[in-house]
Amino acid sequence: MTNHWNDIANSDCILIMGSNAASNHPISFKYVTKAQEDGAKLISVDPRFTQTSSKADIYAALRSGTDIAFLGGMIKYLLDHELIQKKYVQHYTNATFLVNPAFKMPGEKDGVFSGLQGNKYDKSTWSFQTDADGVVKKDMSLTDPNCVYQLLKKQYSRYTPKVVSKITGTPPEKLLEVYKEYTATGAVGKAGTIMYAMGWTQHTVGVQNIRSMAMIQLLLGNMGVTGGGVNALRGESNVQGSTDHCLLFHILPGYLKTPKASQPTLAVYNTKYTPATKENNSLNWWKNYPKYSASLLRSLYDSKNTLEDSYNYLPKLDDGANYSWLTLFDTMFKGEFSGFFAWGMNPACSGASSNKTRAALTKLDWMVNVNLFDNETGSFWRGPEMTPEKIKTEVFMLPCAASMEKEGSITNSGRWMQWRYKAVSPPGQALPDGEIISKLHYKIKALYEKEGGPLAQAITELSWNYGPLGDDGQIRYLDTHMVAKEINGYFLKDTTVKGKTYKKGSLVPSFAYLQDDGSTSSGNWLYCNSYTEKGNMAARRNKKDKSGVGLHSDWAWCWPVNRRIIYNGASVDPDTGQPWDKKDPVIVWNGSKWVGDVPDGVSPPGGGRKPFIMKPHGVGSIFGPGRAEGPFPEHYEPLESPVEINLLSKQMNNPVIKRWDKEGSGTNVDARATSDPRFPFVCTTYRVSEHWQTGIMTRWCPWLAEMQPGLFIEMSPELAGLKGIKSGEIVIASSIRGQVEAVAIVTKRWRPFTIDGNTVHQVGLPWHFGWVTTKMREYVHGDKKPEVFTFGDSANLLTPFIGDANTMIPESKAFMVNVQKKGV
Repeated sequence: MTNHWNDIANSDCILIMGSNAASNHPISFKYVTKAQEDGAKLISVDPRFTQTSSKADIYAALRSGTDIAFLGGMIKYLLDHELIQKKYVQHYTNATFLVNPAFKMPGEKDGVFSGLQGNKYDKSTWSFQTDADGVVKKDMSLTDPNCVYQLLKKQYSRYTPKVVSKITGTPPEKLLEVYKEYTATGAVGKAGTIMYAMGWTQHTVGVQNIRSMAMIQLLLGNMGVTGGGVNALRGESNVQGSTDHCLLFHILPGYLKTPKASQPTLAVYNTKYTPATKENNSLNWWKNYPKYSASLLRSLYDSKNTLEDSYNYLPKLDDGANYSWLTLFDTMFKGEFSGFFAWGMNPACSGASSNKTRAALTKLDWMVNVNLFDNETGSFWRGPEMTPEKIKTEVFMLPCAASMEKEGSITNSGRWMQWRYKAVSPPGQALPDGEIISKLHYKIKALYEKEGGPLAQAITELSWNYGPLGDDGQIRYLDTHMVAKEINGYFLKDTTVKGKTYKKGSLVPSFAYLQDDGSTSSGNWLYCNSYTEKGNMAARRNKKDKSGVGLHSDWAWCWPVNRRIIYNGASVDPDTGQPWDKKDPVIVWNGSKWVGDVPDGVSPPGGGRKPFIMKPHGVGSIFGPGRAEGPFPEHYEPLESPVEINLLSKQMNNPVIKRWDKEGSGTNVDARATSDPRFPFVCTTYRVSEHWQTGIMTRWCPWLAEMQPGLFIEMSPELAGLKGIKSGEIVIASSIRGQVEAVAIVTKRWRPFTIDGNTVHQVGLPWHFGWVTTKMREYVHGDKKPEVFTFGDSANLLTPFIGDANTMIPESKAFMVNVQKKGV
């Protein structure tokens, strides 16, 4: 989230799209309700009429997988009606930048941008024009035909209400109603926000879905202001924190890049990822990259190792290699690696095309399941259609502690790092994850010290100073406060910064004090300032709000440097420094300094510093050449679609996605079925409030199982009548990859769509269920046996093995199925 949960209450209009926040993020909806009480309008755009829709002022239905068409129509509407916040757009975005005249767009290239070579773009034409000094040429009048603004108008001129309606199934009058209401937030002093979740991300164009809305927010001046922003609603309480701390293969902590094999030295690595700019007044904050990489290396390896040696110890990605979820399980399916840790997850249920995931697990020599309970992953070998005596995989179970059974921090969607204390000890042999990792560290280190191995120092030289030491030289228990301090970072020698000397061993006060010479450490530069000599900032619980707009700056801690609204320098007029929104200002100049939120690199009024300090040019990117499939979002159909052609162009699917249906195993687990009469209905997956993720914690609870006992499938009365299905009957839902049994719920929450004159039906399945229940556990004397058990299996048995071109997140929100009554 660029803003924070409380700030939703400041919005004048809230668009919830790709999310059912009222059900799946109910705390967020507390602030939606507050905004509505103060006169804000709520818009719900969703294929299904949801709990959120029931509270909305405007509801619009659209076919899953057509969000870019819907939002592209909004861009056309606000440009046609000149509803942009012009001064904001001129000074705070790259709308004025002049683009290479050789650049061509989908309207000129049969649905693709210039430079497509096979399934990858040569981006040489996606460049900006520069003058003799290397400064980007600009047209402040926004009239030059090669400026981003004019190219934007040209790109979305094709997205007329008539065309968008044909693609999405949303009636033209409903489109215009939504467009009119939301784009009104472009007026100075007004603000609109977007709340989204997996309904936007889980598509082959997921990143571009979000970029579409980010562009709208920039055009309307809704970034950096109270009540604005682009706000991702995370699926659990610490998804933001786990991403910040490099859960994903391609990033290191603090969103530093994972080194590649072609970057043999730290200097080469730093040069590659440290951007340079010739733009006047651009702070270009990533110029500090060498300070953050050096400090990270110092947190991993003690000062007895040189920075260069420490860099050499880091694992390197093969150039062009991809180690995302889909690739890993495809590699596992092909039998190309032997061992697997399933840590706090249940891929046998959560993985796309789960039959492939389950088959892949049979190819392993060993697997370790680290979880609270047994699950479909740990017991895959005794699951449906498995023959245990033919499966070689040896499975180990390591029971771990739940969140309330250990101390530490979480970082929520709003980037708030909040400290939590242990309520009870974990039962039996269960340990906190950190303790398990620490024990593994010492065991693996001992093996390397005894037997050696490739780059053994990467393990044997690791710094591991997270608790009091025993006689054997190993820490006796993991001290989470020491981990938190390591993440913040230390001065490793007496160091003078900004005229003040800091003693060796003292905590670094903020990332502005980190150095590139190895004299500071920080496990994550973004979290530098979270645990300082003043104490544990995440543990603060001061309820007072000095800002008056709900920043609550003394409650917990927010990265970066406790800033609650990112890019808040854009909340003021570039010439006068006066807030666009004088009623709810983020920051205000008091004559000598900015007050309110922690200012985001903004200079004094009239100073000219560009507010988007993490971008080399200092401005928000309406033209975004960093994306894999184009600098502007373009509508492409999902991998599986009910239509035979893309109604906008000749290019059916995202041209740069990795196609396992073409390159994969040749079996149904990788197959595609588009415009296939065997699978005529669109399907999407979603969540229910009563269950969490794949249900590992909730399917075991009888009171939750009673409320949501098993897999169901929702469908419209029209489709039910067509298929002879009644509510409560058992239905077989099938895709080309698999099938599940589900209870039919016939409801008007789903309505048929009219797509280019044809009726298209859509159905929906929750994805929380699996075949493991408490019926399977062993009971001892005195145990109370639950009386309610869940039933059904994972909806992901149906979903395609395909991902977004940038992130590889699976496309689980739009695919094709058939439904029929069981036994028919």
